[in-house]
Amino acid sequence: MTEQEQTIVVEAREILARYFNHNPVLSSWQALSDYCALSVRGEVERFHVLFLDRGNRLIADEQMSIGTVDHVPVYPREVVKRALELHASALILCHNHPSGNPEPSQADIEMTKKVGEACRVLGIALHDHLIIGGGRETSLRARGDI
Repeated sequence: MTEQEQTIVVEAREILARYFNHNPVLSSWQALSDYCALSVRGEVERFHVLFLDRGNRLIADEQMSIGTVDHVPVYPREVVKRALELHASALILCHNHPSGNPEPSQADIEMTKKVGEACRVLGIALHDHLIIGGGRETSLRARGDI
């Protein structure tokens, strides 16, 4: 991580600490999109998973993978494994598109479906997958892709 990216992460965490309590409830679209926009911005793709409890309180926000300017590898097995370790009841996937275009690629949609299938089998809800880019976000749930 570059020095600039480290500074952004520190600033984001400070803002989030003021904006949310220690276990924030991500109950509104605005709270979720603000949180994700601060968490995943950068010059390369970053894939985060928000692990939630039954009350939609954030258990953990974990960066599962860092990629390149136009690709980030995601392994559904690792996502659900970590959800089980954290006793999460629900997940929200979130990643950025450094290009600025938040529209999902076919690979984004396919990966989301694979994570969703694995979650379904284990009784974990996949609430959404947000893609952040260019000051905008796209919800795969709102698009009907989940």
